[in-house]
Amino acid sequence: MKTILETLDSGTQWLQSKGVDTARRDMQLLLCHQLECTKIQLYTRFDQPLDEAQLAPLRDMLKRRGQREPLQHILGTVEFYRREFYTDARALIPRPETEELCEIVLSELHSASPARVLDMGTGSGVIGLTLAAEFGPKSHITCADISTKALELTQKNKQLLGVENVDLIESDSFSQLADQRYDLIVANLPYVPLSDKPTLEAELDYDPALALYSGQDGLDLLREFTQQAPQFLNPNGKIALEIGIHQYQEVEQLLDRAGFSSIHTYSDLSGIQRFPTATWQEAQEPEAPSTEHTPLTD
Repeated sequence: MKTILETLDSGTQWLQSKGVDTARRDMQLLLCHQLECTKIQLYTRFDQPLDEAQLAPLRDMLKRRGQREPLQHILGTVEFYRREFYTDARALIPRPETEELCEIVLSELHSASPARVLDMGTGSGVIGLTLAAEFGPKSHITCADISTKALELTQKNKQLLGVENVDLIESDSFSQLADQRYDLIVANLPYVPLSDKPTLEAELDYDPALALYSGQDGLDLLREFTQQAPQFLNPNGKIALEIGIHQYQEVEQLLDRAGFSSIHTYSDLSGIQRFPTATWQEAQEPEAPSTEHTPLTD
């Protein structure tokens, strides 16, 4: 029988041969998942032999990872802002950068809990549900998405976290949110250019295309969003977005043309200007947007 260390080494080598950049880390996490232990506990058990009952499911998970299925789908959960969420192919896997978006909202934009919050394109619900938990019951959060399957995953995560101040609504853009006004709208919309598709890592093939791509330059949905958002904001309402590399200047221009003020883009931990924020200060009704809708999702 192989020991844990021997299994870790052989599995790491096999994943490396399949082009997995994070091979050793992924193999460690697969072992921890199978053995129901922490990394520290794993290190103290390196000499422990593994029997066939333990190795058989591990081989299946290893094969899936070698086929470049995301580790998060195999494990079924992901940690986001100190909480555990379910994740699978129904929605985009939460990225670490999106945790930074939540931190900006919580630390920079709102010193007190806003009364009404919209998470547009909620996907698995990590943004909206995190804000619901952090802001507390004084805030009411609406999680909106065009995808029924994504909202099923959001509902599952809502139950997991036990938050009650959240409504889920199926909506193509703002189409099902007529007459609603919010103090804060947060959106991590698709922003990957279709032209980038051939160069993306293989794991992204497992994410819904609806949650990734937004026209040739990645900005189609953001153009629509910036035009429509003002009529759904209360005076002095704020928006906070996540965008792709090299997109911030054009997005800031879109916000400016739509009538927003206090436009500022925060950088992520890598120094990439990724999180545009802005305020809607006009009390009058903005010009009605086009009735055409393009799918929005997280």
